[in-house]
Parts: sequence; structure tokens; C-alpha cells
Amino acid sequence: MRVAFTAVPDSHLPSVDELLTIAVTALGGSERQGQVTMVHAVQQAIDDEEHLAVQAGTGTGKSLAYLVPSIRHAMDSEAPVVISTATIALQRQLVDRDLPRLSEALGKELPHEPTFAILKGRRNYLCRYKATAGWPEDDEQDQLFDPREVSATGRMVQRIQEWAEETETGDRDELVPGVSEQAWRQFSVSAQECLGATRCPSGAECFAELARARAGEVDVVVTNHALLAIDAMGDLPVLPEHEVVVVDEAHELVDRVTSVVTAELSEQSVTLAVRRVGRLIDQPIADQLLEAGEDLKALLAAAPPGRIDELPQVLGLTLALVRDTAWRCITAMGSRNADKDDPDKAGQRKAAFTALDEVHDTAVRMLEAYGHASEADRAEVVWLDAATDRRPPMLRVAPLSVSGMLRDKLFGERTVVLTSATLALGGTFDGLAGQWGLSDSKGWQGIDVGSPFDHPKAGILYVAKHLPQPGRDGLPQQYLDEITELIEAAGGRTLGLFSSMRAAKAATEALRERLDVPLLCQGDDSTMLLVKQFAEDEPTCLFGTLSLWQGVDVPGPSLRLVIIDRVPFPRPDDPLTSARQRHVVAKGGNGFMAVAANHAALLLAQGAGRLLRAQDDKGVIAVLDPRLATARYGSFLLGSLPPFWRTTDPAIPRAALKRLSAES
Repeated sequence: MRVAFTAVPDSHLPSVDELLTIAVTALGGSERQGQVTMVHAVQQAIDDEEHLAVQAGTGTGKSLAYLVPSIRHAMDSEAPVVISTATIALQRQLVDRDLPRLSEALGKELPHEPTFAILKGRRNYLCRYKATAGWPEDDEQDQLFDPREVSATGRMVQRIQEWAEETETGDRDELVPGVSEQAWRQFSVSAQECLGATRCPSGAECFAELARARAGEVDVVVTNHALLAIDAMGDLPVLPEHEVVVVDEAHELVDRVTSVVTAELSEQSVTLAVRRVGRLIDQPIADQLLEAGEDLKALLAAAPPGRIDELPQVLGLTLALVRDTAWRCITAMGSRNADKDDPDKAGQRKAAFTALDEVHDTAVRMLEAYGHASEADRAEVVWLDAATDRRPPMLRVAPLSVSGMLRDKLFGERTVVLTSATLALGGTFDGLAGQWGLSDSKGWQGIDVGSPFDHPKAGILYVAKHLPQPGRDGLPQQYLDEITELIEAAGGRTLGLFSSMRAAKAATEALRERLDVPLLCQGDDSTMLLVKQFAEDEPTCLFGTLSLWQGVDVPGPSLRLVIIDRVPFPRPDDPLTSARQRHVVAKGGNGFMAVAANHAALLLAQGAGRLLRAQDDKGVIAVLDPRLATARYGSFLLGSLPPFWRTTDPAIPRAALKRLSAES
């Protein structure tokens, strides 16, 4: 059921065309056809209460194209519009640059100057009470780290304490440089752990509550996909009541929602629950849960990592033991409202209940993931993640699809506009629409408003058809030779996007001796500093993996060549994507195309989008994997990319790069 708001007559409001003209003029830009088309489409979707997916290429000005009708609707309905992003970078762009300038430009034409606020999950804000009062500590793993790490955490804790005395927002992102999760946990609480504003001694000055109060008074609320999912799917609202949502960076929505609803269980989480229970229950009852955790630890240490398709008897018995002993502890705790007049004790009980509930509910969920009549009836997948230097082995459980959740909880309650530079995979919105739960729904449409770039004239898509198919034994020598010749032709100025960090590091190590231009590799320093160095020094090259595929914005002559080593299919042994692929097959679909090919198309399009960032940019996209030109699925992948001029002739991109290098 939709949220109902009483709208005021809109005859007194300027049209979106008038507002867009005012905004573009004030911001010193020029109207673009794609931007105008998108403004009209967003306004129409809001008016008709229909969902809309908009693919808007880089340079379209899509932020302005959805902010203008969103602000107009907020004024008309006296209800906020929620803007959701996947990345902190876009949140900052909206709140620090786009919205302040737009509000100032439109203020004189509207009933009042548009207002806005950013709202994040509770974990992102300093908890004043936890920072000043006794609270169950979460740093029980200190003994796992060497003294240098403990000392580094201690210095971060001291920085947080000093910052806590002066911050006005309590927002973790104010801390620059950032702090580790281990240090931050000592000053923050989850929504489940929070005592509540009315019961907490610091409730009146709670940073999270103050941020939420501000969000309830503004026209535009900027948030992230994770909090949007929590608000839509949770029992209690987190965001202010709203009837319109704009999901920017919508290509990441499914992954972010999946992360929110993925649960994990390990000996570490069981031990934390036992520690938090402390002396709140009889020791023998707590010891039973501790022993169950020890059984789980021994079992996971001996088990191979990967997907667990059938529930082994010993794992089923161990999970049942964890479930039952956690429930005994919960029962022994008694009333959840006990000690409500004593904040210290109430905080300890709330923390204990939160940890116990998580252990119990996750064990239940994992057991219920099995026993279905057929693969098509399966709803979730369970897998074991191998131990790392930082943590022990860990069981995880995640849904095979979030489409039903999104359809019922997000799209069923409000009008949603989804936008990104990459939504039409293989030339159609069907792939992502299916993942969002919109494919079988009426009342939505998808449009591609194009790009201001002349792709065939500005860029070449070169597929190295003559190279061998990539294997599992690292980069073949022919690939290294090809990369060397391309970079030499470009005079550096290259972003190398690799399918794995191992491949990126191997290429860096092999080519540093062969090239006479600076070569940076992700991991040498913070990604932000590496990208800055890459952008400021034209001959420099930068190699890296996933975050660079989507997180690099370097206009100008510093980037003339983007190299992609292979079609970025998900790893065959990835538990979640392989399970989703098998599930699609069990339901009669094409699992490879629905999951693996869609995944690859999305990343390929994002990677190719790094090349043209400004109107005068030119260059080459070089895909070394010949399958893009030879495989049956190649046309689908090519149909997901911008319409660059295509070639498989190695001489053409080399000549073009040499010409561009000579012009720089």
C-alpha cells in the first residue's frame, strides 16, 4: 500500500523545463538532449506513479535530471524524496556540491529554498553513551593480533576519543584518515543494540537520532542502498515517510541488498554471545553454548571451503546444538525489558540479546535452507568461507534471489526511479529488471537517454582476436607483449583493469622492467592517492582490479588507453553466483546468460566507461580476451557496451594511440 500525502495544487510551481533551465544557467552549463529527456521521463513517472529505469551515459547530467523533478515533487507533495546511492563518493558529490548549488539556484522560484540532509545507518554514528559509559567490549580478538596492530588500534581509539569531544555530527566519515572497524566498534552500536532514545541517558543528544530528525524535516534525503533496503524490509521505518525513491548507481542495488540480508556464523560470533551474556545467566547454561561453539570451531576447521549443497549430518547436528543452546540462554535471560530503569544494565542486556538472537536466528536459517523437494524450490544457499589472517572459518547464508523482496517491499510501496550509466545489458533492461523483481510487473518502463559523447569518433574498441584464450595459469607471454606494445604506443596513460589482483600484480611485476613509464599497482598505496598520482602525471599507468573498474574518473590526456585482460565472468567456484546460476537452470532458464553473462556485461560496460569522462576525451579500449569476438555470447556482451568503433586489427589501435600521444 502506498504512503498517502496531501498534495498542494501545483499550479504555482514552475514546470520542470523552467526549473531545469534556471538550474543549468545558474550552474554555468548547457542543456543536453539526454538530460531534458530524462527530466521529462522522471516527472512523468512520478505523476503516473510508475517505476522507471533510465540508462544515462556519462556526461548526461543525470544527477540534475532527477534532482529537479524530485525537488519539485517534494514541494508539491510536502513529502521528502529519498535519493539512494551505492558509494560514499556520490553521496558526497550530491550533498557537498550538487544539492547546495541547486538549492541556491532554485530557491527564488519555489515556495522555499530546497533543503536536504544525509542519513546513514546507526553504525556510522558515534554513540555518545557507549563512548562514555561501561559497555560490553567487542575487542575480544586482540590476542589474535601482533602487538603492533594492538598499538595501532589504540592510537585510533585515542583519535576517536579526541574527535568525539569536538564533532557536531558524530559521522564516522569525518575521521580522515579513517579508522579500523575494530577501533570504531568500541564507539558505535547497531540498531539492534541501541537502547532507544527514550531510555538512553544520551538519547536527547544522540547523533543518529539527530540525523534522523533532520532528515524528517527536509525535502531531499540522501542515503545508501543498504539503509534503503533495511528501511524497506525491516519492521520499523528508518527513513522518513516518503512516496518517491531515486536509486542512483542502480546497477549495484542487488549486490548491496544481498549483502544486507546475508548472515554469518562462526565460533567467533558464538564466543561473543557467551561473553556478552557474562553473569546475566547461570554459568552452566552459558557453558553449553560455549561448548557448542567449540564443536562448531572444530568442524569448520576441518571442512573444505565452498558451497554446501547437501547438509552433512554432523553439520546439521552441530547447527541444531548451537540453535538450541542459544535459545536456552535467551530463555534464561528472562524479560527483554528487565532493568529498563538502569541504563548500564539495560545496555548489557540489550547487547547480550542482540548477539544471542543473531546466533540463534542464523543457525535456524541455515538449517531451513535444506530439505526442499527440488533445486527449484530452494530459496537460500549456505557456504563456508575459508579462514583468513584476520578471522576464523565462517559459515554464510544468503538468498538465491532478492527479486521477491524488492518487488514486495521496495517497489510495492512507492514510486522508484532507477538510474545508472549501465542498465541495458545486451541492449535490453530485462536482465536487471528480472533481478529487481520488475520483469513480470506492469507499471514500469525502461529508457536509454543516450550519451553526449560521439563514441564512434572518440573511441576505438579493440578486441585482440589473435591472442589465445585466457587460462588459469596467469597471463600468457603473448598478453604481456600485447600490453607492452599498446602502452608504448600510448606513451603510458593507461588504466589496466584485471580480473584478479594476482593478475594485476603479476603484470605489474613483469612490465616494470620492460616499460620506461611509471607503473602503479593497486595496493601500493591507498586507491585514492594512486588515482590522484595517475591523473596528475600523464605518462603514469595504473593497474588494478574490481574497485578501479567502477571507481576511476580521470578526464583529459592522462587516460588514453583502458586495457581489460579478460571477460570478467564470476569465478566458477564463487558459492553465491554459482548457486544462483544452478537455480536458474532448475527453473528452466539459461543460468549462464542470466547470471554469469549479466555479471560480465555489467562489469565490462563499467570498465569501458572509464575512457570517456569529458567531451574532448579520446582513446582506445583494448580487450585482450578473444572470446569477446569469437564466442556465441560475444554479441550480448558487445551489445552492453557503448557504440565505440570496433576492430580486431592490432595495427589500428597502435596507430591511433601514437597519434594521440604526439598531440599531447
